[in-house]
Amino acid sequence: MPLSSCRLTDLTIEDERALRDVQLYAELKSILVADAYRFRVLPKTLEGRWDRALLLNLTFWGASEGGDVLSQRSIPADVVAHVAWHHLTACALGPGPLSPAGLFLGESIASAFDLYLVGRLLGRRGRSSFLETQVPAMAEAADASGLGPKAFHALLETIASEPAAAFEALRELLFDASMALFKAEGADDALAVLGRFDKHPFAPLLHRYELSNWVLYARAYGAKKKGKAARAIDAELRASAVSLEWLSENWVAPRLPKAPRRAQSATKTRPTK
Repeated sequence: MPLSSCRLTDLTIEDERALRDVQLYAELKSILVADAYRFRVLPKTLEGRWDRALLLNLTFWGASEGGDVLSQRSIPADVVAHVAWHHLTACALGPGPLSPAGLFLGESIASAFDLYLVGRLLGRRGRSSFLETQVPAMAEAADASGLGPKAFHALLETIASEPAAAFEALRELLFDASMALFKAEGADDALAVLGRFDKHPFAPLLHRYELSNWVLYARAYGAKKKGKAARAIDAELRASAVSLEWLSENWVAPRLPKAPRRAQSATKTRPTK
């Protein structure tokens, strides 16, 4: 049986209550609903086979086909946001296959937003399955890089205190590292590339992300073009005071079904008095 197709409204969204105070999440979700974005789901005979879905998702991902292959008709709330950022990247860069720079732009934004959500949720009351899986995975990557528990705790405090700044710092690291690895001609060259980023504050988290998959996918499926539009957006994000606000104003707000009046910025972590 082939993969089936469905919309977000056909899916159960898991852990959404944990993100109820993140305005930007609600807006990203509403865009996927308004655009009738379609997901792919394994047939019932394979329901729950997350390992099979993961292989298909990592190897044959494509925004034009549907962002994620799901093992069943449910989706974590953080994945909703992740898919939405890929969708918005494809919308911003126009129709057709994305260039390697375009692919890396989408991956870096979507993955860095996961870190932003970690920062927003740290220290809050209530259970979050997203936080319960993300933080241990981050700790494991940090430990492998040689970062001790105290230093990792300090890194988490930095992320929690300025989640929007953490978003942009990680986004830049992921974009720069993947672009450089894409150009590497062999293992020695790639090792030297990785060494250039060792002093970055978020370097201990670099191997938390599927950079090898990103690079191989871009080499196999990336459009043979220079990616000027993606590079220009990357430059805009670096130059903006708060890159998430730039994305909110230029990518998110124009695509909202009805632009809601915002009570507070998407990047604020605490209500102001």
